[in-house]
Amino acid sequence: MKPMHVAIAGYGTAGQAAAVLLARDGHRVEVFEQTPQPGPAGAGLLLQPTGLQVLWRMGLLPQALAHGAPVRRLYGETPCGRAVMDMRYAGLDARLFGLGMQRGALFALLDRAWGEAGVLHRGTRIEAADEDGGRIRDAEGRWHGPFDLVIAADGAASRLRRQVDPGALERPYPWGALWCLLARGDWPWGDELRQRYVAARKMIGMLPVGTRPDDATPRLSFFWSLPVGGYEQWRANGLARWREEVAAIWPQAEARLAEVQDAAQLARAGYRDAVVRRWHRGRLVLLGDAAHAMSPQLGQGVNMALMDALALRDALREEADAARALARYAAQRRRHVAVYQFWSRWLTPLFQSERDMVARARDLAFLPLGRMPGGRGHMLRVLSGTQRGAFGRLALPEDFVAALRAPSEG
Repeated sequence: MKPMHVAIAGYGTAGQAAAVLLARDGHRVEVFEQTPQPGPAGAGLLLQPTGLQVLWRMGLLPQALAHGAPVRRLYGETPCGRAVMDMRYAGLDARLFGLGMQRGALFALLDRAWGEAGVLHRGTRIEAADEDGGRIRDAEGRWHGPFDLVIAADGAASRLRRQVDPGALERPYPWGALWCLLARGDWPWGDELRQRYVAARKMIGMLPVGTRPDDATPRLSFFWSLPVGGYEQWRANGLARWREEVAAIWPQAEARLAEVQDAAQLARAGYRDAVVRRWHRGRLVLLGDAAHAMSPQLGQGVNMALMDALALRDALREEADAARALARYAAQRRRHVAVYQFWSRWLTPLFQSERDMVARARDLAFLPLGRMPGGRGHMLRVLSGTQRGAFGRLALPEDFVAALRAPSEG
């Protein structure tokens, strides 16, 4: 395909990765970001092998490994020490692991890779698109374009989603979370994502996320589950009372919160479920959370965004016609995304809800299911992002798996 003039709405992970990949292929890229000072949203993330293999294809894997923290085990338990979940990447391949990263580190990595390869319009919120004419309109009423391709990478609350699919399912989740970064210090589980649950009403997560280019202190990403409607009451109760609650559930996690002296140090996050039947219309195409927002319970959002960007780049390489390229991209990604939207929707109430009976069933059945031959393999593929459809799997390139070495492994 001849070089195109491309507009990208949104400079999150999906928009960043698409900008890097398409600019490298010779396309003229303009990115429109609503914030005056673009930066990461949230504390930490877990890159799965699927997301890491996209960074490998982009030539960015060594930089990611230099800052991230290898995670080899996901372990969840009750406060009394009863195991609920225990999954290890080695069950798929001894060489595989996830990579905990600070969102700031991934943002900086992708931002540096794009450099000055295109134009970044800061403080410009895109409100609408002329999908046939390839123009976009910002919040000030100004029109930009025309463009040969418009990529809506404007996140879970996408303003452009309904222009592609007016019948798209969009609904907020009733539960959200509080996040912050903490110094790792002497935290004993340096290569594990650890969680503790009180039924499904309370959940604490601690994820090693390594360093940032501007901060050499290894850190943990702390997560506290909270109903969306309970935030104001949480603030009114005060930090001291909340710290006592955390200590009762997990004393070692509470000890790491010593540096949190103000509620403003904890970022508030909410989530949406979004399912579309159409991924593109005319010159407008959806990417990342704009196409498939889901609960973070499976930790796949950033990985899906990276895979979307790579699949779109590849489709544009393989088809001479833009319409066929967008159809190819949508067909490839739809089957992979669908299984994660299904499991995310059904698993979330097991960990974030007031359904105590459901949580008791989870505590009894989840670990045994993960140890059964069939259930174990399926769970590990879902965890690693390599499940495709009900029974298929995504093969990871052998060259990538061989290159996937943590810094301590040389």
